[in-house]
Amino acid sequence: MSTNKLTWNSPLLDLAGKKKPSQSLIKLFEGGILSLKDLLWIFPLRLQKAPELSSFTYLEVDKLFLGRAKIISTNFTPTFGRGKGKVQLFNATCVIKDLKSEKYLNLKWFNTYPGLKKQLEAYKEFNFMGIVSDYKGTLQIVNPKINPPDLAHGEMLIEYPTLHSVSGRYIKNIIDKIPQEVWDSNIKTSLNCIIETTHTANLVESFKVIHGKTTSDNTIEAMERIIYQEFFENQIKVLARKLKNKNLIAPIIKFSDEFYNKIIKKFPYTLTDEQLKVIGHVKDDFNSGHPMMRMVQGDVGCGKTSVAIVAAELVISQGGQVAFMCPTEALALQHAQTLRALDLGHEVHLLLGSTKAKVKKETYSMLKSGDIKFIIGTHSLFQDSVEFKNLQLAIIDEQHKFGVGQRLKLVSKGDGTHSLIMTATPIPRSLQLAQYGDLDISTIRSLPGGRKGIQTRIVTTTTYDKYLSFLITRISLGEQAYIVVPAIDESETLNVKNVTSLLHTYKQYFPKTRIEALHGQLKTEEKQLIMEKFTDGLIDILISTTVIEVGINVLNSTVVSIYNPERFGLSSIHQLRGRVGRGEKPGFCFLITDKKISPESNSRLKVIEKTLDGFEIAEADLSNRGQGDLFGNNQSGHGSHYKVANIFEHFHVFEKVSRDLETLKRDKTEHLNKVLLSYTEDTNISSTI
Repeated sequence: MSTNKLTWNSPLLDLAGKKKPSQSLIKLFEGGILSLKDLLWIFPLRLQKAPELSSFTYLEVDKLFLGRAKIISTNFTPTFGRGKGKVQLFNATCVIKDLKSEKYLNLKWFNTYPGLKKQLEAYKEFNFMGIVSDYKGTLQIVNPKINPPDLAHGEMLIEYPTLHSVSGRYIKNIIDKIPQEVWDSNIKTSLNCIIETTHTANLVESFKVIHGKTTSDNTIEAMERIIYQEFFENQIKVLARKLKNKNLIAPIIKFSDEFYNKIIKKFPYTLTDEQLKVIGHVKDDFNSGHPMMRMVQGDVGCGKTSVAIVAAELVISQGGQVAFMCPTEALALQHAQTLRALDLGHEVHLLLGSTKAKVKKETYSMLKSGDIKFIIGTHSLFQDSVEFKNLQLAIIDEQHKFGVGQRLKLVSKGDGTHSLIMTATPIPRSLQLAQYGDLDISTIRSLPGGRKGIQTRIVTTTTYDKYLSFLITRISLGEQAYIVVPAIDESETLNVKNVTSLLHTYKQYFPKTRIEALHGQLKTEEKQLIMEKFTDGLIDILISTTVIEVGINVLNSTVVSIYNPERFGLSSIHQLRGRVGRGEKPGFCFLITDKKISPESNSRLKVIEKTLDGFEIAEADLSNRGQGDLFGNNQSGHGSHYKVANIFEHFHVFEKVSRDLETLKRDKTEHLNKVLLSYTEDTNISSTI
């Protein structure tokens, strides 16, 4: 295909013209860069004007520098690394002297190929360019370019990242192949008809600034326009998903007062006013005739599960099936134990990864026939082999542990299935607006009465002995403790505490104490046996990884000690802390740091130490690690589907998008509805609706 017929929507491989596409171009295509438009979203690592050739007198830390020098000495030290073809790699230092002054500078390369030595030996003097840094008071440039191509002073230098094993240099070359007439045209999308009424700046012009294709250098304004585009498209998806859900038909679950009162009398405690309020929300959803899409958020131990049980029993009483999906087998087993203890009048079944093949086969058959009314399981529930006769309610616990696609795959196993999503990681208001606008959110803030609360303290080497003394005192009172570490075994690369070594250490500390270890590499039967022993009070101290983060409810455990807490997210620490203080005895949480940690890490731990408010903790945690992926499977923060937008850093842009959408809803209803309809029909989006 001739490149003069290209548009932004042209397939990426069309850039090859009549030639066969290179392997690098194919790698980009297979990695999801499908069109020319997608290339625009590969942002440069660095974009700046070329410096002029200068004396070392003008070296400035963190600035790009272009100089000319002669070599004084070189030193190449072998590393443990190997390059392509198992070639020995080196760390290199080259001391150079300025040709325009008497000053010296260090050039450094890490894990470089031996060919660099020959290259340097070939020059008596050479030009070099790179970013200046300071190492222990000495100026240096790491990985400088030797004899870079001649650039006019002020010409734009642009550097791209390696992506899908394709070098940044190749990516630059491929972006440079985009014809000027394409750069001069607009990107045609279904949003054009409405977004042009909300933002006057041209999107392509902004991309031209970012990719150095224009003389303008107003990168801040250009980036804000691109951020606006990301937020706008995201909110359109949220509105489209909500619209599609409201157009679906779902079974109406009638709310009988007689049956409802019968259920709540099964609980060995009185439901709180906030639990009852949320049950009221569920009642309204069940009567709407559309699938419920409700998230119940609340702190550890606030009683979300009780709400879910009431909803499940109402569905089962009217002939529907319920699937309760948990992120871990421990949590699934805990919920099964809780439900069986309530004696609800029907059997509760389990479907886990560890379930034996014969039992799985029987379970599949009974789910398909409708003989199983209530199934609790892990990821096994959304596998293709699982079919339901009449799935009417999907309950997803700890939703942040699952990808959106996984959750919706379970929901799709029924016709108009209601969804009740639970999270003990409260969603800050900013994120509710940005990513959960399609969900109805209920919040339980109060905790059941009778709890004595939890005290949290940071333990350092100076207070460690005092901590050990306190721990053995609580054990002597008949209480139990969790000791949590980030690793199972010793690591050559990570300097952190591990289960194996700490088990040995604690047995030396307390030789008369019953101590055992729990971690993910144990067989399911072994894990279950250890937890049963801990629940029955036959283990005093349980040394574990984060497998106890959710699903463990031992009222006699009062102490949780977390080693290397700087390696955990704040919400994870808060979840771990929630394992204690669940009964009438007070809980104690110790954050144990045996080495100096950064001021940033210390400040994060102080948040945990000073507050038990899960909402405040979630806000701090989320701002630290990012927002997560709403429309894909990735739920870790830095896997966010946003390329540049960040709800915390760019909330002012998001607020403008929100205001503009409200205006569109009021003044351009017809145009907006057309766009929303096109999005609901787009398979790339509707698959996650």
